[in-house]
Amino acid sequence: MGAADQSAGMRLARWSAVVIIIAVGAAAFRLSFATLKDLAILAHIPASDAWLFPLIVDGTILLATFGVLVLANAPERRFFVTVLVIGSVVSVAGNSLHAVAAGRELPWWASALVAAIAPISLLADTHGLALLIRAAQRDSAPEPAPAVEPAAEQTTPEPEPEQVSTPEPEPDSLPVPEPVRVAELRPAPVASVRPVRSSRPQQTMLPIAVPVGG
Repeated sequence: MGAADQSAGMRLARWSAVVIIIAVGAAAFRLSFATLKDLAILAHIPASDAWLFPLIVDGTILLATFGVLVLANAPERRFFVTVLVIGSVVSVAGNSLHAVAAGRELPWWASALVAAIAPISLLADTHGLALLIRAAQRDSAPEPAPAVEPAAEQTTPEPEPEQVSTPEPEPDSLPVPEPVRVAELRPAPVASVRPVRSSRPQQTMLPIAVPVGG
């Protein structure tokens, strides 16, 4: 089965569930309406106004159900849950009491309870409507802008002290040699050396006769 077939089947299931819920709700409302109307007559409420009693009870249940569904994440939802529970208990108890009475008039205390349901439901429905309006106004109101602290109260972070880099010591500058003059490069005059006379007397060379021939 493809994805298109699954989605078509899911839509068919949802619509079928909606139709069944509407049909069951209409049937239950019709039976509860008839039973509570007879109960109102047994509680000494005029027959011409007896149809208002089931309308009050079931109408309160519908309003509470609507509030529970709409206010899913709101704090007012707790009130509607309480009203829904109490309304359901009253409806079930009224149907059961009608079956027990079996067409006989209710005792005075039961008639008093039936008569008190109408004003109590009116108070609950009015308060529920106020809660719905309040929740709608809160959701539609723009979110407040974040508050900006005054400039005087804002703490400015102190700047960190700058680290002063110590310059490395430069090497001692060598002395620059002075230029040598040309005159200074001339050789110094050599002092004249007088010949030293020998203290010995000079000997006269004697002539040597060389014999010629043998």
